Amino acid sequence: MTCTQPGCTGTISDGYCDVCGMAATPGASSSVVEPVETPAVGLDKLDQRDGLDRRGEPTADGAACTQPGCTGTIADGYCDTCGMAGVSTSSTNEGRSTTEGRSTDGRSVVEPVETSTATASARVGSARFGSARVGGDSISTQRQRSGSQRLRTARIGAGLTSVPPAPTVDPSQAIRPDPQVPEDKRTCSRCGTAIGRSRDGRPGRTEGFCPQCGQEFSFTPKLQPGDLVGGQYEVVGALAHGGLGWIYLARDRNVSNRWVVLKGLLNSGDPDALAAAIAEQQFLAQVEHPLIVEIYNFVTHEGAGYIVMEYVGGTSLKQMLKERMRANGGAYDPLPVDQALAFILEILPAFQYLHDLGLVYCDFKPDNMIQVGDALKLIDLGGVRRIDDQDSAIYGTVGYQAPEVAAVGPSVASDLYTIGRTLVVLCMEFRGYQGTYLHSLPPADSTPLFRDHDSLYWLIAKCCAPDPADRFASADELRTQLLGVLRETVARRTTGTTLTSAASVLFETPTTSRGVLEWSQLPGLRADTTDPQHGWLAGIGATEPGERLTILTDEAPDQSAEVRLARARAALELGDAAQAREVAAEMLGADPWEWRALWVDGLAAMLQRDWDTAKASFNAVYQQVPGELAPKLALAVACEKGGLPGVAEGLYLTCAATDAAYVAPAAFGVARVRADRGDAPGAVAALDLVPKSSRGYPESRQLRAEVLLGQGSTDLGVLDQAMRSIESASMDPATQGRYQVRILEQALAIVAGPDAARHRAAPGTTIGSQVEATEPGLRDGIERAYRLLARDTSDLTERIELVNRANAVRAWTLT
Repeated sequence: MTCTQPGCTGTISDGYCDVCGMAATPGASSSVVEPVETPAVGLDKLDQRDGLDRRGEPTADGAACTQPGCTGTIADGYCDTCGMAGVSTSSTNEGRSTTEGRSTDGRSVVEPVETSTATASARVGSARFGSARVGGDSISTQRQRSGSQRLRTARIGAGLTSVPPAPTVDPSQAIRPDPQVPEDKRTCSRCGTAIGRSRDGRPGRTEGFCPQCGQEFSFTPKLQPGDLVGGQYEVVGALAHGGLGWIYLARDRNVSNRWVVLKGLLNSGDPDALAAAIAEQQFLAQVEHPLIVEIYNFVTHEGAGYIVMEYVGGTSLKQMLKERMRANGGAYDPLPVDQALAFILEILPAFQYLHDLGLVYCDFKPDNMIQVGDALKLIDLGGVRRIDDQDSAIYGTVGYQAPEVAAVGPSVASDLYTIGRTLVVLCMEFRGYQGTYLHSLPPADSTPLFRDHDSLYWLIAKCCAPDPADRFASADELRTQLLGVLRETVARRTTGTTLTSAASVLFETPTTSRGVLEWSQLPGLRADTTDPQHGWLAGIGATEPGERLTILTDEAPDQSAEVRLARARAALELGDAAQAREVAAEMLGADPWEWRALWVDGLAAMLQRDWDTAKASFNAVYQQVPGELAPKLALAVACEKGGLPGVAEGLYLTCAATDAAYVAPAAFGVARVRADRGDAPGAVAALDLVPKSSRGYPESRQLRAEVLLGQGSTDLGVLDQAMRSIESASMDPATQGRYQVRILEQALAIVAGPDAARHRAAPGTTIGSQVEATEPGLRDGIERAYRLLARDTSDLTERIELVNRANAVRAWTLT
């Protein structure tokens, strides 16, 4: 029996259609639906809305569904079987409504009008797939394979690296059966003095007053299992001890007994002070972000205030480090650099969210990041405060807190400082970070992590700059650069596998693949679309640099940063490096943190061949945007020309390994450096990095042949490589012919020379794909190449010379 559903071409099998899956209609024997007679009505009486009949009245509940083949009834305006909106039978005719028109003789004519009761694809038959092919119903059918995992990737790592997921922790297993604070962890919350320590063989006090400042302390849990806090939260046990006392696990009896965490807010006998503290912290309940632990409520219990938070059952990064130490026999075992960067990259949107709300986190450290599965959560909002808050207590941790906080308070810049310090702790054993290097970093040249990861060092150095103004301006700016450093780190780890190209928000993609880079061939700066003069600049039609410079200087509404950059570019195009450097100095005078002015200064220095200035300028840009490749490429060129070939080679290799768009120009640079020091095999290997898809591939093949021929080799195998390099590249016939003659003549000198016996090639050996490595074969190849060159030249004298050379080299015969 065929299916009775509209537009379906399936058949009924075991009571259900094998295409659409709908149940068979009892008593139906055909999928043909007889038309329903529909009276003509005026257009002004029709209403096409779902759930209304075509006269504008709702279809009554309990009425039979009018969809063809459906046996359901209308409930709340929709059929309880097919789900379609109720439609009056007077307005349906095989799925069509009607409109009135007029015939030529004035009589009413009813024309059918298509309705949208089904999508176009629903009216088309479909091939059987999945359970329809194997038979059976959706409950008993078992899938024979697992689906592809390419659409499901771990969130942490931005698709560049993988971070092992962390198992979810059972809340009941996280409770501490005997909650005590070790004596070596007991310090005064106000002045940091050691308190509650053993003396004369007697154990230290768990409650009392600090002898230094008089601050009351208590290391005894105030809440016990079974306590009901706020009439809603039943305490299960203690989880951990923090700066404001114990943190407890509880169940929310009002919301399905969900797990919650209670964290002490204030221990004070003053009810007014407690109420004020709670009111001051109420803004935390408005913080809603998937990366930030949720605050549910604030409650009081026996004179103490508590924050009620979401329970996050995972592993903190501090716990990860401790577990790695334990597995490593007690020796510090930092996270792999790419994983540490991935964690920070993932959590940065949470900081940007807080900063956009006018809040600062204050106390970031590995303890406050928890991994749950393949997701992260920022926990412990107890230290969060408003940026303009000048009165609330400031929470921070020694070794992580920025040096200026004590004097001027926390800020966006101080939050970024804590992020930088946290990143160092995750990546290496940071000895002295709470002492010798309390507000500084270890020397880069004596720290393996910084020595081996130059970009990472400059990223951390900018995060942790002593002056807040020298740090990143925002978490988003930091995230952009950190993503670039992560790409570079992953590329270093996966040697030989270049990542795909990634567009920069600051620099254009390299557009040249030439073997030698000039200032104009370096990646250009992307326009800042937020600049107030961006729209005006887009309307300048002048293409000649002199005319454009005049307009920019005399007619610009304001000398914004983008206008000045355009002036500098025009001056460089005119060859006026001095004027470009004046513009750069003007920009730095207006904003000493405008690194783009240093980029302009470096380009002008390249034009002047002032390589020392170019190196200094491009290096400064690199330090300001360490995740970008353009400054590294520019610095590599300056170092190559400025007497630092080793530094240049390292920077070129970094560019080539990190981004596919940089492979060609960087590979040429590596080849030049290696060829200059006589490393021909290394230069050839570098040129082999250039892919066939690159515009620089033909030039790379020519340079490869030049390097091989430049050795003055007596090895036919090297000459064979040179010939195959030429054959694999697309080039004009004249250039290719000259290379062929050069290579084959050098091979002929070997096989016909005085040491011919020693260099005799094995039978079947060829130079390139066609020329046999024998004297007759080489002579024939040279002659053929000369005659092709003669045929293509238009100069008569040159043609005669080439023919004479062909005749001179041809093998003597008796005919």
